[in-house]
Amino acid sequence: MKTPQRIQPLINDGLIDEVISQLMSGKEATVYMVRSGTNIRCAKVYKEAIKRSFKKAAQYQEGRKSRNSRRSRAMEKGSSYGREQQEQAWQTAEVDALYKCDEAGVRVPTPYGCFEGVLLMELITDAQGDVAPRLNDVILTEAQACRDHATMMNYITRMLCAGIVHGDLSEFNVLLDAQGPVIIDLPQAIDASANNNAKAMHARDVNNMTRYYSQFAPQLKHTQYAKEMWHLYEKGDLLPETELTGLFAEDTHSADVDSILDEIQAAYEEEQARRERINDAIDQ
Repeated sequence: MKTPQRIQPLINDGLIDEVISQLMSGKEATVYMVRSGTNIRCAKVYKEAIKRSFKKAAQYQEGRKSRNSRRSRAMEKGSSYGREQQEQAWQTAEVDALYKCDEAGVRVPTPYGCFEGVLLMELITDAQGDVAPRLNDVILTEAQACRDHATMMNYITRMLCAGIVHGDLSEFNVLLDAQGPVIIDLPQAIDASANNNAKAMHARDVNNMTRYYSQFAPQLKHTQYAKEMWHLYEKGDLLPETELTGLFAEDTHSADVDSILDEIQAAYEEEQARRERINDAIDQ
């Protein structure tokens, strides 16, 4: 196929030899299958901010810090230089999150670097060597659903222990290969301790996955992994090897009206986001 303009510099530099095909086009990027020597990889080309439809980006960028004080001030002021640096930070955030997840024992595509707004990374394939399907496109047995849900809860635990919340986790950004689920799409990953939205986003991630798997294993539907996980995290008792139960006893001594309202609002936003993901999947 014709080489996209944004990928041409990587071909010129010898990082990519050939663009084979387009895999998908989403709200923040277009992904291509490419050849690098004898390896088949994927290249994620980030869309410019003005063309990107990712909503509420400010919520995700809260807490992201730059080690360069001049850069931080420019980003806060919103100058042209600051906007340029903010865009670069958005693009490199996924690379940083991928490395942290890999170190934490979470299955993600191996990154090979981000060049000129193009993330070069591992192509996840199935047992036949074809591109691995998204979780949304597969039918699971009850046993598979229970097994993979447990795996995802462990991955989310490990991410939280590493200080990361995915922030947009659903069946649309998890791939399934012969070894199990692989988490993708992390440009919006947030700092669990520095972002005020972390608790709500973490709950949404967990509940999205539980809702999906409970279609095949109804016994998962009423589990409380999000609350159990965050409670342990806040107490400093959450470890990568923590064995979760899915049980959580609510404190009934006093009603926290603000928390209840926050949960209602989070549920509403979760449903809106779910509908947007479905629409995006239909459009691709």
